[in-house]
Amino acid sequence: MTAVWWTFSAFYWTFFALMLPILFVGDLIVWLLTFWWDRKRKCISLYTGLCGVFYIFVNPLWRLKVIGRHKLPKDTAAIYVSNHSSLVDILVLFGLHRPFKCVSKKSNFKLPIIGLFMKLARYVELERGNRESVERMMATCEGLLDEGVPIQIYPEGTRSPDGRLLPFKTGAFYLAKRTGAPIYPIVIRGTGEALPKKGMVLRRHIRATVEVLDPLDPNDFATLEEMKDATRNIFEHELASTPILP
Repeated sequence: MTAVWWTFSAFYWTFFALMLPILFVGDLIVWLLTFWWDRKRKCISLYTGLCGVFYIFVNPLWRLKVIGRHKLPKDTAAIYVSNHSSLVDILVLFGLHRPFKCVSKKSNFKLPIIGLFMKLARYVELERGNRESVERMMATCEGLLDEGVPIQIYPEGTRSPDGRLLPFKTGAFYLAKRTGAPIYPIVIRGTGEALPKKGMVLRRHIRATVEVLDPLDPNDFATLEEMKDATRNIFEHELASTPILP
């Protein structure tokens, strides 16, 4: 079976690479048609999301179920916080069909074609461990939220190697306190089993779920630490519960 998964993985990632330039042509067309009036880059963000989730739906071994999408606002500021255990996480989050802006590490913006997708969609760059970069990221996110644009952050800061939650960082909760934007916990299940942090070999079938939970109002918490801890407790409880399968 190992040889089968190696072969399938090689085929899938080759397909992924070959489709990128084709999808990017569409990205450029959307940008050219909308950049002069769509200041929030809503249209190109939605197109980028469709391109991402396309790779989920064309994989015959992957299934995705999105629960609670209706809870997310369509035209107001919000902060999506998600657990993170796989490269596939961002692809399944695109199944939310919302024009959110991702906060992503600087090296991702240097990837061929993928980095251009991210720049055109106004995703937010972050260089880990660089204080000035963190400050720029926070200022950019605050500006986006003030414009009514939702942003997406992994509060763990990086992928978990074993699916267990890492300590949460305070950035998302600081932004919530500063702007009044609600926090939407979004629980991802099933992705780490197929493509964990180390390696690019697809290991098995994946039945992934993305579940949007009820929002948290920053005004209900005295401090951002209290809000951070409450959010992490929600994730721990949900991830420990019985998985929701498609």
